[in-house]
Amino acid sequence: MSPLSDANSETAYASSSEPSPARDDLERRLVRKIDLRMSVVLLLYALNYIDRSNIASARLGGFEKDLHLQGNQFATVLSIIYVGFIIMQLPSNMFLHWLEKPSILIPGCMVIWGLVSTLIGITKNYTGVLLARLLLGFAEGPFFPGTLFYISGWYKRDELALRTTLVTCGSVLSAGFGSLLASGILTGMQGILGQVAWRWLFYIEGSATILLAICAFFILPDFPHNTRWLTPEERALAISRLAEDNYGRMDGPGKRTTMQGLWDALSDWKVWWFGAVLIVDYVTLSFAMYFPTIVATMGFDTTVTLLLATPPWVLATISAFAISRYSDKTQKRYIFIFVPNVCTALGFIISMCTMNTVARYVSTFLITQFAAGQIVLWAWINNTFAREPAKRAVAIAVISAMSAIGNIIGSFVWPLSWGPTYRYSYAICLTVLGVSTAMLGVMYLHLRRLNERIEKNEKDATDIRVLRDRGFRYLL
Repeated sequence: MSPLSDANSETAYASSSEPSPARDDLERRLVRKIDLRMSVVLLLYALNYIDRSNIASARLGGFEKDLHLQGNQFATVLSIIYVGFIIMQLPSNMFLHWLEKPSILIPGCMVIWGLVSTLIGITKNYTGVLLARLLLGFAEGPFFPGTLFYISGWYKRDELALRTTLVTCGSVLSAGFGSLLASGILTGMQGILGQVAWRWLFYIEGSATILLAICAFFILPDFPHNTRWLTPEERALAISRLAEDNYGRMDGPGKRTTMQGLWDALSDWKVWWFGAVLIVDYVTLSFAMYFPTIVATMGFDTTVTLLLATPPWVLATISAFAISRYSDKTQKRYIFIFVPNVCTALGFIISMCTMNTVARYVSTFLITQFAAGQIVLWAWINNTFAREPAKRAVAIAVISAMSAIGNIIGSFVWPLSWGPTYRYSYAICLTVLGVSTAMLGVMYLHLRRLNERIEKNEKDATDIRVLRDRGFRYLL
């Protein structure tokens, strides 16, 4: 933007801050416009999860046998992807904050991982698939933290949980409908062009990813200050409404640099605490990576197993929307994580105590509720680091990278030797679920105490304008 346009934008910024019916109407139209553009992220997220987890469905189609995998080699192939996640997420989010072009970076990464996912279909042995999955991790790594930072650059704190659900429920839906798609491919593509069906699984889903990524280049916006198709009035309003919600600005005076944001985040213990929580949480979430295997313990054939894996995730998606919407409405977070965790714990206990087919299938509907609480948790993390974009970009990346450690550990929690009961697996997940819920309780108490301190400072201050935290409250 030129200096003149910057000045005009600042003028509009100031004038648009006054509440009025016209401003409210423009804000509603602006949010709808952004929602429409952002809706494509749901599909991107769905394919992100499918390309990462379709190996679990391929396992039911002879993947292990054809590649001669033995012992813990499948778990290693499953977990190696998260090495790339850990390495890439921090530098990629710092680069996104510096570049300010998510419409290029996110689809660009997507094209690369779609190509790598497609090439998994031609692997012939353990070494080949291990290398391909490692590269897939490097390509997919920037997506999740980048997307969370991306949406936090457009939406206010009381809009964020629902929008986080809208863009991330693609992973929850794909956990179910990915199994449905896999069922069709594994039963209908066997022997086509001399290829076994599980190879077609990677060919088809990887190609779909590349095609959608090309479309996303032309659909996704950047950030409020540099999205070209916004009118000057819309741009000023998009910036001002975030500022009124105590969000830091991506541009203009007072903007922290990317390296300053790195220091701010790494020196804040809340980042490391949330990261530790996510490590533990993702060990709990390991059941999602092995969900087709868990459902297969009920004794049905491959097609029926994959079909039965869909309904629990559909219910989890519905729950996620309901919970996140009410979480935004009440501006509360912890209670909407605690309740799904209780449901998940009940599901683990049922699965530990019985091999009854009906009871174990009912338990799958309970344990998948964990995903709804996770979506609210990521909204809570975004809210907690809302005020400074540079710090928020790094905080999200560090926490997400730490969560990948939990994914690596979780890959080894469900060995075939513990099946078909998997009691030890469920016991591990139940234990770490209790630990993470307690740790989040500690964060809830700490943030509540900070809010009380901010409120006290406001009451005691002779000039409230000098307070850095004036008007800001942590969501609890």
